[in-house]
Amino acid sequence: MDQIDKATVADQPALIETLAQAFQTDPALSWILPDPSQRARALRSLFHTLVPADMRAGVALRSAGDEAAALWRAPGQAHGGTLEFLRTVLPLIATFGTALPRGLKVQGSIDAHRPQGRFWYLHYVGVRTEHQGKGQGGRIIRAQTAVADADGLPCWLETATPENVPLYERLGFVTQVEWDVPGGGPHFWGMMRAPGA
Repeated sequence: MDQIDKATVADQPALIETLAQAFQTDPALSWILPDPSQRARALRSLFHTLVPADMRAGVALRSAGDEAAALWRAPGQAHGGTLEFLRTVLPLIATFGTALPRGLKVQGSIDAHRPQGRFWYLHYVGVRTEHQGKGQGGRIIRAQTAVADADGLPCWLETATPENVPLYERLGFVTQVEWDVPGGGPHFWGMMRAPGA
């Protein structure tokens, strides 16, 4: 099995590609960008913006063969500040174009349901399609929950993919809140993992 490594700036293109592939069928991003070909292009642009931002705010992990990637925001960094907003707002407007209102609805609902406090925030985790179902997602998540456990800190995530909920439960996450994005958007689960769970 491939080892899990902390990603460097040189790894960013591989992280972007892994996450873009993994999120092609994500319910939330599919609602924001219904056209699959437009979504494929937009996802590469989206992660081109988000990967560096999340690496500045926390840590990115990758499997040695780039089958899996995870973006974790450090405690106190779940909500991006003004500087991050200024760095990312124009690229994100360009990425979403006319889909921006739906994107803002999704992001607004996520922000409204995310708790306050100190926790590691699993912002994005994904496995390339051909490697899904082989335990890669669980392995890359456990690599960082072990760090959180050592620091006595909880972890938080949101998902709009029902099939992922049991996986996260097996990793110690417990659903704290569920909600629907206004305007016919996707259903989300907000899940917290206590230290040592």
